[in-house]
Amino acid sequence: MRYTVEEGGRLNNFAVEPKMYEAEPPTANQKRNYLVMGVAAIVLIVGLCTVAFVVS
Repeated sequence: MRYTVEEGGRLNNFAVEPKMYEAEPPTANQKRNYLVMGVAAIVLIVGLCTVAFVVS
């Protein structure tokens, strides 16, 4: 464990930092999945608003 000794003998602990990495851009398959999920979300919201309008 990494630590430093401050004045007066107090220990100051530091958390172990994870390794950094660069995110990879989404693949064509992932982009298509995002588009399908977005369209499904829009259809769901429009459907819920339609039901709420019809019921009220």
